[in-house]
Amino acid sequence: MSVQAILARPAGTPPPAWDAEVDDVLICRAVHDETHDVRTFVFSAPEPRLFHFRPGQFLTFEFQIGGESVHRCYTLASSPTRPNTIAITVKRVPGGPVSNWLHDTLKVGGAIRALGPMGEFTCADHPAAKYLFLSAGSGLTPLMSMARAHHDLASDADIVFIHSARSPADIVFRDEVALMERVRSGFRAAAICETAGDGWVGLTGRLGQQQLDQLAPDFREREIFVCGPAGYMEAVKAMLVAAGFDMARHHEESFDFATLNAAEPELAEPAAASTETQYTISFANSGRTVTCGPDTFVLDAARAAGMRLPSSCTKGMCGTCKSKMVAGAVNMTHAGGIRQREIDQGMILLCCSRPTSDLIIER
Repeated sequence: MSVQAILARPAGTPPPAWDAEVDDVLICRAVHDETHDVRTFVFSAPEPRLFHFRPGQFLTFEFQIGGESVHRCYTLASSPTRPNTIAITVKRVPGGPVSNWLHDTLKVGGAIRALGPMGEFTCADHPAAKYLFLSAGSGLTPLMSMARAHHDLASDADIVFIHSARSPADIVFRDEVALMERVRSGFRAAAICETAGDGWVGLTGRLGQQQLDQLAPDFREREIFVCGPAGYMEAVKAMLVAAGFDMARHHEESFDFATLNAAEPELAEPAAASTETQYTISFANSGRTVTCGPDTFVLDAARAAGMRLPSSCTKGMCGTCKSKMVAGAVNMTHAGGIRQREIDQGMILLCCSRPTSDLIIER
């Protein structure tokens, strides 16, 4: 696809919508640095296509790394108001196989595959006159998508956007957010840095009740969206509860991709003897075998046995735990994280599949 191919289309004939079920290939069109360890990757389809999604949603990407397929979820930082491309903004994580591959290997022209969009964390489902966006670290990306959408649509919503970062050098989209604040009277932004430096004159420390009262004294009147590390979201929730906020208007990302992807399996206590049917789950590549009852998800049984398997949302949405079932049958109830053609090819999502027979899985 060339820019000219889009610009030359006759008026009134927009490109068709991108459909991952038909063609899930995306081409990297641009790469640029946001901070010293954060980079944005811009994608489009091979031929002109429009991307339709709600601000705050994510895609599940499939990367070929070291001869293996690796799935990871990334929230779209771009806005649906600019539908010809999509973008993800990724922080390099020390030792992280995907983030380092993206930073070191993916160049303009590179091709990847993706599934989606998915996710329910979006302001589009909760219209309000006043919003408060709270983010920390990489949790900035879905809220940036929401802020960009409101900005592009000349929304009259009153938005306060508070982002927590480690240091001034770690504030992502700093100049763009400042521009939004400068040109829109209904948009106010602030950053809180754990440590000062670089001439920083803003707030330091961590977000607390005092800072919240200072930056958004009317926060109890706002629809609040929160995204960041699990500890940050827990602290914000506790603070809002203590302040008497109506938690029906509190919305947070339901899972932290980075934390869950890196998490070690939680070892369950040895199960008591059960009289229910127990199926044998054989993992062909690792040589491991576990038992699993008909009411237990395969992923839960494997993690309880000490196996570390790729997983993220654990809700059948993201596709991270997608695996090939060589033999057997399961009852799978997913939430969009797998294509029908993949199911037809014997793929399953371990997190939402219960066995109905002995299984052999390619893992």
